[in-house]
Amino acid sequence: MRRLITAAAVILAPAVTLAQAPQFLTTNPQSTAPFSPAVRVGNMLYLAGQLGTDHGKLVAGGIGPETKQALTNIKIVLEANGSDMEHVVKCTVFLADIKEWPAMNDVYRTMFTAGRFPARSAFGTTGLANDARAEIECIAVVK
Repeated sequence: MRRLITAAAVILAPAVTLAQAPQFLTTNPQSTAPFSPAVRVGNMLYLAGQLGTDHGKLVAGGIGPETKQALTNIKIVLEANGSDMEHVVKCTVFLADIKEWPAMNDVYRTMFTAGRFPARSAFGTTGLANDARAEIECIAVVK
């Protein structure tokens, strides 16, 4: 019996490995950034952090508009890769100032269906890229 189990594991291992191989996805082939906007493993999407940028520049207005734009950017990456905001299961929010957490929450809650909020962590930092107020990353299931 032990030999049969070992033989099955050896035969099935390549199929499992190939099915779970990461796919490094790009939404902008011209980007020179040293990261992928999303990586797909099986039916899961792991998104890189998104800032509140539009055409490469931070939107004006502070934490509220930046949060909305960051989540809009996440929505775009999700939809380009077979998912949507309804399939987000976890988010991590990085804030340049943790005191802006309530203002970020006011906008964050509008981007998801009430009662179906993803699991989330949030913490303050000593600074974010491009002097952003917020950066948000997510994990989602592919539809």
